[in-house]
Amino acid sequence: MSQTVTISTFKATCLRLLDEVNKTGKSLLITRNGEPIALVSPPPAPPRADGWIGFMKDKLAIKGDVVSPASDEAEWEVLDN
Repeated sequence: MSQTVTISTFKATCLRLLDEVNKTGKSLLITRNGEPIALVSPPPAPPRADGWIGFMKDKLAIKGDVVSPASDEAEWEVLDN
């Protein structure tokens, strides 16, 4: 659940509150006269340092022959003269 603060409290303690959002990962709802005016959310998780190469490792499986043609050579029209 998000923490709720008034805009005057947010203005007075902005840096501390932003650090708290970053540390806890919980959102902060800012209100004016009891009405919500802003929602401060933590940043998304940073991308993995190892990049995109190999990101599907252990998620795929090769089933069957991936080298041989999918159909028999006798069915190829290009071989017909």
